[in-house]
Amino acid sequence: MIIADAPYRIKVENIFEGPMDLLIHLIKKNEVDIYDIPIALITHQYLEYVEWIKLIDIDNVGDFIMMAATLVQIKSRTLLPIHGHEDEDEDDPRLEIARPLSEYIKLRIASQELAQRSLLGVDTFIRKPSKDEVPQNHNNEMVKIDLFELIDAFQSIIKRLSSQHQVDFIADQISVKDRMAELVDIFEEKGSVTFDELFENSSQPTKSNIIVTFLAILEMVKLNLIRFAQHIQSGIIRIFYI
Repeated sequence: MIIADAPYRIKVENIFEGPMDLLIHLIKKNEVDIYDIPIALITHQYLEYVEWIKLIDIDNVGDFIMMAATLVQIKSRTLLPIHGHEDEDEDDPRLEIARPLSEYIKLRIASQELAQRSLLGVDTFIRKPSKDEVPQNHNNEMVKIDLFELIDAFQSIIKRLSSQHQVDFIADQISVKDRMAELVDIFEEKGSVTFDELFENSSQPTKSNIIVTFLAILEMVKLNLIRFAQHIQSGIIRIFYI
């Protein structure tokens, strides 16, 4: 089976998630049961994400493409008629992705629980403050987000460009390296900014420059220069300078 033998990784170079994580993101986004996946919808959305992943040229994009091919194959098999003597549940093609995905989620949860355990000599002897010592402000509570939620925010920014803006007829004005230097100056001055601010403040809000800014952000995360989190109530993504 294609899925079972594939070496999926939770993270690629500590920033890019693999194809299984993208499927988990889509299942959560659409609020569907893992064993009752609307394969046509998920496949369509997955292929859209693959196009964005190819656009930003991340490592191991071949893993995403292989998963996309598997989803298309499963989708085509769901269109075939089921004979009366066959067990509908056992012959459901979606189980080929649901079963390994279920095991992957279990492993992912286990790895997260292990990562939270205290390390001897690192945080074993650190006294954790009580709840009374830490001011609780649930209105400002932030949560970590993954790459695909960041891509969602990036897609929204691209869509906000004028519908008449089709092609940039000017050469790229700035490289990813130069844009990273500009972002460092912004973070050193402000400490943290919202995700949208970095694109709204662009002197030339062309599609190419927006993409360069996004690539610069990803590179800075990979280098552990910044981290991002999302406000629970407002959904605003904020980037923090480390």
